[in-house]
Amino acid sequence: MLKRLNTGGGTLAVVRLWHGKVPIEKADEYERFLIDRAVPEYGSVDGLQKLHFLRRNEDVVAHFLLITIWDSLESIKRFAGEESELAKYYPEDDNFLLEKGKYYPYIRFYEK
Repeated sequence: MLKRLNTGGGTLAVVRLWHGKVPIEKADEYERFLIDRAVPEYGSVDGLQKLHFLRRNEDVVAHFLLITIWDSLESIKRFAGEESELAKYYPEDDNFLLEKGKYYPYIRFYEK
């Protein structure tokens, strides 16, 4: 359940997206890495409302999409740093990812 902010009964939140591509032969190992390392770190930050973790296998590549919902931009900054649109990577990502995007925008949304 998303935190209700003072918005006339609706929910106002900030969504942050991240997408990564991994060779299919490394996909299971990368999934385990994300579950064991990244997801707990996201969860340790105050202000995270929800995290969705998606994986899609496509021929020789596996796509990973993390959708995180935060109560504020300040909460994202506690996780990602002051430049909240910059992607946050771990040293281990170099062993898996085919490319590392630099920017991942966030989106404000309102749900009634």
